Amino acid sequence: MTRTVWNVDVVHSEIGFSVKHMMISKAKGVFKEFDAVIEADVEDLTDSKVEVTIDVNSIETRNKDRDDHLRSGDFFDVENHPKITFVATDIKKKSDSEYDVTGDLTIRGTTKPVTVDVEFEGQSKDPMSGNIVAGFSGKTKVNRKEFGLTWNAAVETGGVLIGEDVTINFEIEAHKAE
Repeated sequence: MTRTVWNVDVVHSEIGFSVKHMMISKAKGVFKEFDAVIEADVEDLTDSKVEVTIDVNSIETRNKDRDDHLRSGDFFDVENHPKITFVATDIKKKSDSEYDVTGDLTIRGTTKPVTVDVEFEGQSKDPMSGNIVAGFSGKTKVNRKEFGLTWNAAVETGGVLIGEDVTINFEIEAHKAE
């Protein structure tokens, strides 16, 4: 098994999230700026090195006031904690293309182990560049309060403005390094 370096193509990749809003719908957003170190044998990802770094300031929910509030001390506290990181510590194969990737997720200075359901989507040759490209997708759910994101407000009809569970999902296209 030989690990290969893969470079994330951010134009064809996305890291997003969703959370209950007002107990009746979901608010969604993305982080527009992120990078990853991926060293993997795509035939068997169990021995891969995966490190993801997200620029929290790049959060985008299609609402400037909400984005600014999320950057504030009430939530991510970007001034003191500008990055979210994930470093894989264990990868277990579930099927030919599915893996449980466990690692240390750090948000707002708090690090907790999380397991991400990851699917290897396959690989192909890019007709434009000639590069070998691989696709990965996945998701996990975390409780935001465990990472110090505790701000909330009551809603008039009962319940709270923001749910505790946040689903994090991603689609990654990565080019095999030369």
